[in-house]
Amino acid sequence: MADVRGLRAIRYGRDLEAVLAPPYDVLDQDQVDGFKARSSHNVVHLTRPGRDYEGAAATLRGWLDEGSWAPEPEPVMMIHETTFDGRQRTDLIAALRLQHYEDGVILPHERTHRGPKEDRLALLRATGMCLEPLWFLYRDLPRLLEGAPRVEEIRFQFEGEAHRLSTIRDRGFMAQVTKAFEGRPLLIADGHHRYETTLAYADEIGGGDDASSRFTLAALTDLTDPGLVVQPTHRILNSGIAVRGGRPVAGLDAALEALQQGAATVVYRDGVFEAYELEGAVPVMELHRQLLDNILGQRAAEDALQYTRDAREAVRWVDEGRGVAAFLLAAPDLGAILSLAQKGETMPQKATYFYPKTPSGLAFHQLDPNRNI
Repeated sequence: MADVRGLRAIRYGRDLEAVLAPPYDVLDQDQVDGFKARSSHNVVHLTRPGRDYEGAAATLRGWLDEGSWAPEPEPVMMIHETTFDGRQRTDLIAALRLQHYEDGVILPHERTHRGPKEDRLALLRATGMCLEPLWFLYRDLPRLLEGAPRVEEIRFQFEGEAHRLSTIRDRGFMAQVTKAFEGRPLLIADGHHRYETTLAYADEIGGGDDASSRFTLAALTDLTDPGLVVQPTHRILNSGIAVRGGRPVAGLDAALEALQQGAATVVYRDGVFEAYELEGAVPVMELHRQLLDNILGQRAAEDALQYTRDAREAVRWVDEGRGVAAFLLAAPDLGAILSLAQKGETMPQKATYFYPKTPSGLAFHQLDPNRNI
């Protein structure tokens, strides 16, 4: 069963907006440099330290020693609301027990790459801290949060979005939340690499059932939230021979329309677009099974493919010679993703892109085997 509890959060006590950043894996180096320049306390100093993991740990210790980041005296939960493009999404931020996938409680939907997990594990070993919330999807969250006793509301702007962060300190209400999550599976939306890494680190350092090392920092969103947006991630093949024989499509706009009308993928190569109809409920899975796996052979996807959420960029990269073919996709269906996850099936890496991302820097969570949640 899912175990969601109050979080012994470590939080920043000043201008919150200055210390926030998007998750570590969506930032290019120019963005990393820009966020570091915003504030000497920006979370990117920790989440993107290059290979200087001990330097990140020393920076974190300095922040804690000076009190700019400080632990809450008691467990809390937080309600985080994001308003963007006329929509609003509500997330619950709390502590979530780490459980192995075979328990059937935490459901992954994507395969992971080895490299990012090695990087994140080195950072965890150095800092002992969850620095970014992992993102999970759940049912019935709006009903659960009705009448939540919110205190200490903070409003801020970040990356063109309006945010409201409220704190819950009422132990009785938090106990109700914990009970409501019992027996409910959670689907990982974002953070597969970090979840697997944090679980491995927890197994490594141990701790009792209630130790904070057995929990991760989590953002939980309702599956039906109107502000939950899932976008496709297009594939660009670095080298090899792309398939031929699809239905010709007259240009990028027509290609995107074909995807909306049910084409599994549109392949772009040598200035030509071709649409393919592939049997199966989840097009990205069938793209790999029926086309890409045959092209890749023994090559690992992480070595042979590039990824982008921008279809025009995918086409441009092929035209510029950065790849030999682009495989365009429509946004995946959440219901189909959940159905696959419940059957224990996972999709290829980078099959989904959930948006907008919960900012990093709202809170930290210490993975301490000697301190209980």
